[in-house]
Amino acid sequence: MPTDAAAPVAIVDVGSNSVRLVVYEYMSRSPRPIFNEKSLCALGKGVATTGQLPKGGVEKALAALRRFRVLSDIMGVSTLHVLATAAARDASNGAEFLASAAAAIGAPVTLLSGGREAELSAYGVISGITKPDGVVGDLGGGSLELIDVKGAHAGKGTSLPLGGLTLMDASGRSPHAAVKIVREALAGSGIAKLLTGRTFYAVGGTFRALAKLHMSQRNYPLKVIHGYVIPARDAADFAGLVERSNTETLISIDAVSTARRPLLAYGAVVLDEIIHRARPRQIMISVTGVREGLLYEMLDPAQRRQDPLLVAAAQFNKLFSRAPGHAEELNDWTDSFMKSLHVEETKEERRLRHAACLLADVNWRAHPDHRHEESLNIVENAAFLGVDHPGRSFLALAASYRYLGPDADVSPQLRALVSARMLESARILAAGTRAAFVISGAMAGVLPLTPIACVKTKLILTLPRSLADLVSERLQNRLNQLARLIGRESVITIAG
Repeated sequence: MPTDAAAPVAIVDVGSNSVRLVVYEYMSRSPRPIFNEKSLCALGKGVATTGQLPKGGVEKALAALRRFRVLSDIMGVSTLHVLATAAARDASNGAEFLASAAAAIGAPVTLLSGGREAELSAYGVISGITKPDGVVGDLGGGSLELIDVKGAHAGKGTSLPLGGLTLMDASGRSPHAAVKIVREALAGSGIAKLLTGRTFYAVGGTFRALAKLHMSQRNYPLKVIHGYVIPARDAADFAGLVERSNTETLISIDAVSTARRPLLAYGAVVLDEIIHRARPRQIMISVTGVREGLLYEMLDPAQRRQDPLLVAAAQFNKLFSRAPGHAEELNDWTDSFMKSLHVEETKEERRLRHAACLLADVNWRAHPDHRHEESLNIVENAAFLGVDHPGRSFLALAASYRYLGPDADVSPQLRALVSARMLESARILAAGTRAAFVISGAMAGVLPLTPIACVKTKLILTLPRSLADLVSERLQNRLNQLARLIGRESVITIAG
């Protein structure tokens, strides 16, 4: 269905546990949610034992859909997609509910098959994680979808009746009894052949809640769940602990909402059995799933090939920088400098450097005394896709060093998440950026005229004669900072 590229697009997800509305600012390779609301309706509660959607859950879901219809109209949504999953798929009164749901929301409702749901989950992971290689597991209230992903390609998905609400009902509310149910279901799935030694991409609210609890118990320095990695052995030990324990006694349980806690043990059973059967290398949490997968599928091939991190950073630059064109010139300016430095950058290092350049001036409106803190917080917590936690930490450190200077004692917790090479790169980039802003005043049109390059033992900044008066003690100090980091002597020359 054609859409206005600049108008909001909304997706309503009628799931087994919750009914959710997410409104995105517009179609993009890095979709930006402007509204997100869910109603915990537990439509899948009892379906495994009664075969029907519960009356209370249906009433609550229809009320939420009527509200979402009004909100979508208020926000000027151009296109509304409504998806329904396992509960409506499996219940004998599912068709009746879907007709009522379509009337309540004022739009057609698409009932996803298990295979289609798995496919969209895979596209969601492909859209949000750079070059995924492993198996996506989307755990909802009613089902678990499993599908192989590699790069931009998704395999054939399967759906198993292992959602949290389904397991709770089928096991008589016993996580211990749920173990046998999960084990038998996974035995015929072929997951072990696909996943061994690779990454398990965990999608869904219960997996996210487990990750949030794990992060809180570790006092992990980042709060963004997307891209959070847990080594498989650690994840298995943690899942086993959650299975066996009274949820309310777990350390840091306040990190998980009260409504989500009853399903934690069942999610832990599923994760534990997947790890023991398939032996993945690691678990990575993805907040992008079916909804983002649908948006990704709607993009044209050229848009799909765009880098979501660079798209998001460019959006930040356009919205918040003093002169957005300056960041593009900073990319080229640092490209030339890095080439002269004869440092072999990887493709990933180069894209992170470009993202950092695009983000270098997004916080100039903050108070000068706190720009480093605000810059670190903005970048650290931004809803970026296509970047792992070390990469996110690199961007946050580069943003903070850009204000404090490369010798500052910036966030030891974040420094622990990056390699020594990444830390040094962040300091060098920040030192170069600090010099660039003194040269250009953050305005476009200057950096192309003032190249900087390493020539043998010298770091040489060349100014045209028309800009010779830019030479100052402050500029010399900034150049000295950069030169010291790379073992050179700084020199300013005037062309001609």
